[in-house]
Formats: sequence, C-alpha cells, structure tokens
Amino acid sequence: MKIITICGSLKYKEEMMTIAEKMALEGYCVLTPVYPVLENYERTDEQLENLKASHFKRIELSDAILVVNINNYIGNSTKLELEYAKNLRKEILYYTDLITEK
Repeated sequence: MKIITICGSLKYKEEMMTIAEKMALEGYCVLTPVYPVLENYERTDEQLENLKASHFKRIELSDAILVVNINNYIGNSTKLELEYAKNLRKEILYYTDLITEK
C-alpha cells in the first residue's frame, strides 16, 4: 500500500479532504495536514512550528506527496514542502484539475 501525503494551501482544505477520502477508498494510505477547525483560537508561534514539523514528518514517512494545486496555485508553504520532498527523493504527484463532482 502506497503512503501519500497531501500538500497544498489550506484555503483548499475542503477539496483536499475530498481528494484524501477518494484516494483512501482506492486503497492508498493518505496522510493529510491538520486542518484548522477551532474557531477564535489564536495559535502561538511554537504551535505553528509544531504543526509544520509534524507535516514534514508525514512527508518523511511517505512514499510520495500529492500537491493539490487548484487553479495552479502553489503558495510559499507548499513550495517548502515540495523542496523538502525533492531533497528526500520522494515521488511528487500533482493534482491540477478542479473537482467537478459534488
């Protein structure tokens, strides 16, 4: 079973969650970012750094990453994740299409 970490802008979290579910149903082991769900919660710099470190650990554990680049958008954080994965010689897959199924 291939382990894939999803990377992308959290502004597309709904799309990333949909992609993760579809991939899991196809038999992949999918690791995802931690999506912000706490309302009115101010995260400290240390907490943000912990989230970043845990996501990079997911990349280390993966066979590949899937970059969700809807509308061809890749932000600064995703660029860092891409470089990290490249340095680890991970397979890099791209998801460029808009999700049309609802």
